[in-house]
This record gives sequence, structure tokens and C-alpha cells, in this order.
Amino acid sequence: MKIKDRPEYSTKSKPFTMTAGTKVSTAVKAMTEKNFGSVVVTDKEGHIEGIVTERDLMTRLLYNNMDPSKTKLSDIMTTDVKVAQEDDDLFSWLQIMSNERFRHLPVVDQDGVIVNMMSQGDFVSYTWPELFARLKETTKATLGAGYQVFLIIGALIIYGIITALITG
Repeated sequence: MKIKDRPEYSTKSKPFTMTAGTKVSTAVKAMTEKNFGSVVVTDKEGHIEGIVTERDLMTRLLYNNMDPSKTKLSDIMTTDVKVAQEDDDLFSWLQIMSNERFRHLPVVDQDGVIVNMMSQGDFVSYTWPELFARLKETTKATLGAGYQVFLIIGALIIYGIITALITG
């Protein structure tokens, strides 16, 4: 499945961006009000220069006792930003994000201009139902149709537990 095929891709609001000279306090206020876990730092044309995540705020700003009202986003941003294109494979990116431990994936067009922001949560919401469907098919083929009810109930219980752990 391509990233652009996810329902969230076409319904998401415009990516949250700010310039490198923006003060961290301004960014944090906007991130809090909009409930965003990151801000993408772009130039005037929309090319990505970096990203500031909640982790950057903790490890680079707070840990170093920097003043958010005096610190610029450029002082704490991650500059090695992984970016995807809308035709990239969703499962490949989910694996990369999981292995490299990052949750925010800017999507850029052919000119490198940000067009969307996908999160690991956007991808996981798709993969769990898909995995359960595959599990059901495999179990049905292996054990027969009589076990479908138990499989569905078990899958729903596991899905509920995992969802509670992820969101909790």
C-alpha cells in the first residue's frame, strides 16, 4: 500500500511548519494548542530544514536548561530528517520508523516541498486490522471455519489491549 492510499493522507490538515528563527516558546504554545507532537522547520519555499519533536524539547532544550523564550528552533532542531514521498510503500516506512525510533514522517513532493505529515499512529491504525485479517485467513485455512468466532473474539481482545497500551 502506498502512503497516499491511506484515508488519513487526504483528510489531514496542512502540515504544521515554522521557520528556523521562530522562538521555541512560540512553537511550544502552538504545538500545545493544536495538539501536535512536532513542528517541521522549513524555509520560505517549504523545503525542510529540520524538525522539532517533543523528544527534542526534552533532550535538547530542557536537559540543557535553555530558555525557550530566547532559544530558536534552529538551536534544537533535528536536521537529519527522514522524508517520504506519497508513492512510497507504507509498510516499508512503518518498519523504518519502528527500527530507527521516530514517529513523525514528513511527506514531500518531487521538489522536496512538504505536502503532508504522517505519524506512526496513522500507519499502525491500518496495519493492525490488516494483520488480523491475514491471521483470520491463515487460521481458517489451517483449522477450518469452526474456529472463526473464537479467532474474532481473541483478535478483538488483543486489539483492545494493544490500543489501550499505545494510547495509555
